[in-house]
Amino acid sequence: MTRVKKYILRVVMISSLLYIGLCVTLYFYQEHIIFFPNKIPPTYTYDFEENYQEVWIDRGDVQLNGALFKAENSKGLIFFLHGNGGSIAGWGKTVSVYTDMNYDVFILDYRGYGKSEGEIQSQDQFLEDIQVSYNQLKQHYDEEDIIVLGYSIGTGPATWLAANNQPEQLVLQAPYYSLKDVMKTTYPFLPTTILRYPFPTYQYLSSVTVPITIFHGNQDKVIHPNSSDRLAELFKSGDLLIKLSNQGHNRMTNSLKYLQCFKHHVVKKGLSKLKKKE
Repeated sequence: MTRVKKYILRVVMISSLLYIGLCVTLYFYQEHIIFFPNKIPPTYTYDFEENYQEVWIDRGDVQLNGALFKAENSKGLIFFLHGNGGSIAGWGKTVSVYTDMNYDVFILDYRGYGKSEGEIQSQDQFLEDIQVSYNQLKQHYDEEDIIVLGYSIGTGPATWLAANNQPEQLVLQAPYYSLKDVMKTTYPFLPTTILRYPFPTYQYLSSVTVPITIFHGNQDKVIHPNSSDRLAELFKSGDLLIKLSNQGHNRMTNSLKYLQCFKHHVVKKGLSKLKKKE
């Protein structure tokens, strides 16, 4: 074997070992790439202007923290699953747009976020935490008066929740087709088999029997709007995809176009259903 061939073989072997090492590292530490929690001391006092109360969910091994914002003359609850960064301290700043529409809002901090204890360790654990939290809120609200709302990373779990329960509606802000799909775009050089949080939104969506409304900004650079186009292909009759012009991934809730569409397509749909009940 010539010196050049030996050199090439050595480079290939080292590169292969480095690639395998990278894959192994990402497999075991991917939570640090997917989730970006903002940790808050248990004694921290939130400074929200809205009327709210803290809610604790006992998971046996840990306590999860949530905040329930109360509206005057509430006509139901928005069960909100937030994005992969921050905590209730930040996400709670946006709830006034919903309480002004007379909806109570519940925000759950996932494990390791805000005051919630523990760490996210698996997709099954993540989903079970959400289901247990939903069950606790159902003790105070009729399920037919609950809107499940998911944003970004929260859209997959929100769709799973709606597929396994019977809320009034499912609303998704900037959803992904699946996290594997996002991974293919963001890290095309890595095998998707290492992802332990695939969150296949498209699979969950096919089992959702309640009305679905998807909002997606046409300028979204984080989750491509095409993800929602592909999800819309799985819609049943009455489901709706709304593309927001000149809207990126962040601050959708503060968008005037989003609020107008939410009132017209989500709130109006809920009121129509309420009238039929009466």
